[in-house]
Amino acid sequence: MRVLVIGAGVFGAAAAVELRRRGHEVSLIDAGSAPHPDAASTDISKVVRLDYATDLFYTGLMEQAMPRWRQYNERWDRPLFHETGFVVLRSVAMEAGEFEHDSFTTLTARGHELERLDAESLGQRFPAWRADAYCDGYYNPQGGWAESAEVVAALIAEGTEGGVRVQSDSPVASFIEKGSRVCGVQLASGQRYEADCVVVACGAWTCKLLPGLASLLSVVGQPVVHFRPPEPGRFMPPDFVPWAADIAAKGWYGFCDNGQGIVKVAHHGPGVPCDAAGERSVPEAFAARVRDFTHRSLPALVDAPIVAHRLCLYCDSADGDFIIDRDPGREGLVVAAGGSGHGFKFMPILGDLIADVVEGGESLSRFAWRTESNTQRLTDAARCTRESHRVD
Repeated sequence: MRVLVIGAGVFGAAAAVELRRRGHEVSLIDAGSAPHPDAASTDISKVVRLDYATDLFYTGLMEQAMPRWRQYNERWDRPLFHETGFVVLRSVAMEAGEFEHDSFTTLTARGHELERLDAESLGQRFPAWRADAYCDGYYNPQGGWAESAEVVAALIAEGTEGGVRVQSDSPVASFIEKGSRVCGVQLASGQRYEADCVVVACGAWTCKLLPGLASLLSVVGQPVVHFRPPEPGRFMPPDFVPWAADIAAKGWYGFCDNGQGIVKVAHHGPGVPCDAAGERSVPEAFAARVRDFTHRSLPALVDAPIVAHRLCLYCDSADGDFIIDRDPGREGLVVAAGGSGHGFKFMPILGDLIADVVEGGESLSRFAWRTESNTQRLTDAARCTRESHRVD
């Protein structure tokens, strides 16, 4: 089968590699460079974690993905997944019905060994934290972070070596259609690609190609800052690891030193509505907010210079679940989008999920095609956990 994958982020690159492995003729194109510098996955780090409150669907998927992250490390020239563990902190006691407590109880019940933390053990175990700011939480030794941009680059290189045709700087102008069937694309340059199946995996740019999905997918920017602390050793594992601090209530999360003296702090909230193709910048007020957070939580970062910042572009579905399915109204078209701020960690199984659908298999129920009406139903059901899912 000839398969054309549009978008060389983590969804598209993983799909291209797996489809080629299964023997298909695969082309991977991107409107920018591959990897695209503005894609959500093109960053220095993403969290890899099992913790999903009571959501057994995503917990189970990550139990599949985690060992495969380790297998990928063995395939790459050097490890790009760093299994440092993951710390979840609360400024007040964990309570049932909240992300932190429910993640702890769910994972413990499934046989994962977690280390409960209080203020005293936090100060001893992870001394960069102001121990009196967080009285409860836990450490999960399974998980950590991945060098996300390098992971996508490694996937693209693997695909190229395996026979995937990769073409960058090639924006799509239109689909080639015969009746209700999509059978390729025409690029802005006039070049035509014909295919038996077209996979749209464009992340925040998805609705540019498929405006009919605008009621299901939205684009927001979430702020990220990079600090360069004067004593980077204080932020190295095992004394400092990726973390979420009052994530469900206040939205803070971040990373250890990336090996180059950079400590990343990020925030999940309503976000800044964005046009994926437009200008974007971190709101000026965020600098004061992040400084206030470090003052209360990570005093060694208070005076550290901020050396970079960006808005990470999210392609949010209304219910927080991905879309990985065939378009029921257009034969030959598969959509793989809606990462919703937590998709990257599933990289080792994304290729399988997308390739199965391309080959005619059924989409997983949570990733199946939605309409505006049933999305609202799913939104109501998922509201209590959706925001805490978004920790990448």
